Amino acid sequence: MIKLTQKSSIIVKSLIIIVLIIIAWLTVKVYKLYQAVTPNAIEYWQVSNESSKFTISHDLWQEILRSYLILNKEKNSHLFNYKAVTSQDKNKLSTYLTKLQAIDPRAYNKNEQLAYWINLYNALTVQLIVDHYPIKSIRGIGNGYTGPWNIPLAKIAKKSVTLNQIEHGILRPLWQDSRIHYAINCASIGCPDLSTRPFTSLNINQQLDAMAYRFINQDKAVNFLGSTLVLSSIYDWFSDDFGHSHSDIIRHLSQYAKPELKNKLDNFSGDIKFSYNWKLNSP
Repeated sequence: MIKLTQKSSIIVKSLIIIVLIIIAWLTVKVYKLYQAVTPNAIEYWQVSNESSKFTISHDLWQEILRSYLILNKEKNSHLFNYKAVTSQDKNKLSTYLTKLQAIDPRAYNKNEQLAYWINLYNALTVQLIVDHYPIKSIRGIGNGYTGPWNIPLAKIAKKSVTLNQIEHGILRPLWQDSRIHYAINCASIGCPDLSTRPFTSLNINQQLDAMAYRFINQDKAVNFLGSTLVLSSIYDWFSDDFGHSHSDIIRHLSQYAKPELKNKLDNFSGDIKFSYNWKLNSP
């Protein structure tokens, strides 16, 4: 048997340590990806005051949307003109987010909270892109593996929050409403469009229905290519939110589909594929 020299032994031990470090790093990354698609309620945010009649102003967010959200007529989709955002409006967006962070949403009723978290998520995402522009995709921000979704972007009621925590620790588990996927925007072409108006507690259900209707009737969500049905990867990543099978997903889509599309969906029996465009949703 060949005996290892002292130098060789040190090298082997060093390699083992490096391999263990890499395994530990990958384990953390995989767990973060698991968290990114699994709704796990954060207990801290489960409190509400249903007797509260107070509302939160989103007027500054409305001004930003009115100034920079544009319609791509060819695709019937909304794009955001990040390049055109002025220094004055960057300050306006920052002021809006500062005001939201000064609020403890737990003091409000559930509908007001829902509007708050959706608007916060979307405004934080826009600010993130504006701060890093020009970029080709939101996935270029962060560590290149989990993107920017695990970066603390705001501090609410003394708690730092990330986009993943807002989506998967608050919105999805606390409301358990699949329509939330149509309300939050990840600054990508494949994502459901940003709404032209902020969400408000007054008509939150109508707004969620409108966003579901808008997305499902766009090719980036539902598209027939021959005998194959191509769906947004949202219905793959978060399939449990829409049912437990492809037939459940199709039934969900049919609820919001226009008559011609509904007829195709109701009579569909072919293959399903999933697709998503991560390119930045800018002109």
